[in-house]
Amino acid sequence: MTSIRLTWLLMALVVVTLAISFFMGRYPTPYFTSPAALVNDLMARSLVLNLRVPRILTAFLLGIVLSASGTVFQLVFRNPLVDSGFLGVSPGAAFGASVAIVLLGGRSATIQLCAAGFAMLGLLGSAFLARQVRFGDWTLRLVLAGIAVSALYTSATGVLKYMADPVRQLPDITFWMLGGLWAITWRDLLQILPVVIPSLTVIYLMRWRLNLLSMRDETAFSLGATPGRERFVLLLAATASAAALVSKCGQVGWVGLIIPHIARRLLGSDARHVVPGSMLLGSLFVLWCDDVARTVLTGEIPLGILTSFVGAAFFLTMLTHRRVGVQR
Repeated sequence: MTSIRLTWLLMALVVVTLAISFFMGRYPTPYFTSPAALVNDLMARSLVLNLRVPRILTAFLLGIVLSASGTVFQLVFRNPLVDSGFLGVSPGAAFGASVAIVLLGGRSATIQLCAAGFAMLGLLGSAFLARQVRFGDWTLRLVLAGIAVSALYTSATGVLKYMADPVRQLPDITFWMLGGLWAITWRDLLQILPVVIPSLTVIYLMRWRLNLLSMRDETAFSLGATPGRERFVLLLAATASAAALVSKCGQVGWVGLIIPHIARRLLGSDARHVVPGSMLLGSLFVLWCDDVARTVLTGEIPLGILTSFVGAAFFLTMLTHRRVGVQR
């Protein structure tokens, strides 16, 4: 099957998944909400329109953004083992949210701004430290710098958790770090759209440039690219969109790491096909995990736990299976 046909198939699968997800839930009956209930039950209709629909749309965007950002990071840094979590972005967002909860009152807007700001600092700090390291190639230096920055943010977040009020603030930090969409409303969705839509537009329109930017600077420049400027634009778009979603949804791991690998396995290494393929696969992955998280048990399972469990299991399968390899 060609890449174009496979992309259309994934688009159709996303539309079907979105339609089914609107009817999955625990109210008024477990697992599936009858369309007739939406007509006859006023409370069920209100629940679906005011809570379930914005939540599902946010899950759709979350999968798109995390997988697109992971694809950009892996191609720009020429490293198939990086995503926002490895370069200090997600730990930075967790630290920023903790600062906002413990020291700045914990308002929603403050959490979002602090999470986005420290996430951006995490990426810039990783890139800066990588340039200061005097041994190894760029990939090794970047991974080491990302590990160091992430560890610093994690330890600082631990200090804030130790300082937090155990009754009021510590549960907020803990549940935010587990990741979840239970608190998403139309207002939250509308707040992230001004950041997410322009960022995704930039990534999608520049996807073919990623083929050039994944080469060495000399080669990319000789082919007409301006590597420094174009990489900065793509990294800014990837980090801003990921930080906007993470600030609302908490830490949802492994999407940005595992989905680009699956997309390259299915669609090849051409970024023109991998970027939209990653977006579609990421949205499917998060939608499926969110459906399970809010439907299987009476109490909701944190989304970050499910994505980490499924993502890690799939990654181990890819690494150990004889017929499956990891491509860059």
